[in-house]
Parts: sequence; C-alpha cells; structure tokens
Amino acid sequence: MSFTDHEPRSDSTDPAALFTGYLDYYRHAVDRKLRSLSDVDLRTSRLPSGWSPLELLVHLVHMEQRWFRWGFLAEPVDRPWGDNAGQEPDGRWAVPDGVGLDELLRALHAGGAVTSDVLATHTLDERGALGGRFTQDPPTLAWICFHVLQEYARHAGHLDISVELAGGVTGE
Repeated sequence: MSFTDHEPRSDSTDPAALFTGYLDYYRHAVDRKLRSLSDVDLRTSRLPSGWSPLELLVHLVHMEQRWFRWGFLAEPVDRPWGDNAGQEPDGRWAVPDGVGLDELLRALHAGGAVTSDVLATHTLDERGALGGRFTQDPPTLAWICFHVLQEYARHAGHLDISVELAGGVTGE
C-alpha cells in the first residue's frame, strides 16, 4: 500500500501526478481518522443524517470503483451500488453484514491502486469506455478525477465532524 500523510509537492506541474497524490493523501486521511475509532464508534451515527463512519467508508470504496473501474475502464463490477442498502444509485449507505474496518480499508487501498494505474497508463483527455457505467457520451478521465477528488475532500471533511464527536483523530 502506497499512501502519504502530506499533500503532493507544491512544485508539481503534472496533473496526473497531482491527482494521484491528492487521492492517495485523502485515502490516507480517511484511513487514519477511521483507525482512531472503536468498532462501536465506527458503526454509530452521531449526525442527524444518520450515516456512520463505516458507512461513509463503504461509500468511498464503491464510489471510486464506480468511476474508475466500472466507469472509465468499463470493467464488469459486482454490485456497483453495493454501498447502498437497496443496490440503487440513491439508496442509503449500508455496510454488509460481517464486513469490518480492515476489509474495507484493504478494498479502499486496492481501489486506489487501480486508480493510480489508470492515471499512469491513460491520458487525462481520454474518454471513459462505453459498456460499463456509460452507454453514451462518457466523461474524460480529467473530469472523473476532479469528481472523485471532490468526493474524497468533501467526505473527509464530513468524517472530521463525526470523528470529532466520537473523540477520534481529526484534521489533515
């Protein structure tokens, strides 16, 4: 597993390297924050919206897979909406029975390795393949990267609130 606890170098001008670095950075931040919680705190919501930190993690795992593997690469993916209880795009996040933090973090970082490989072997102006998530007019890899990066940034901030209420580690 290759991740970092600091932002990418400030002198980098390579957009693909910046995407890879920032996505790794946010995966590590999520990992660190979640590891600071007890199993009870991972599975407990402290927020009016009702999601638990572990449910947010299962969402991040599936979200990245949906955009890069199923979306950009058009690979077949088991349960692309597996983060949602009803297996539908707008369902409530749910953690499958018997699935815990370690398994989900392994999946998060394995998905990150796929993303890093995609960014190392494709150009940002390439459009996603048809046949997986997209049946027409797929977005560019650059658009997908921005979308996934904003999901990570937004949800890492959400996670800070939940973790702070539980007494865990917040911040970068």
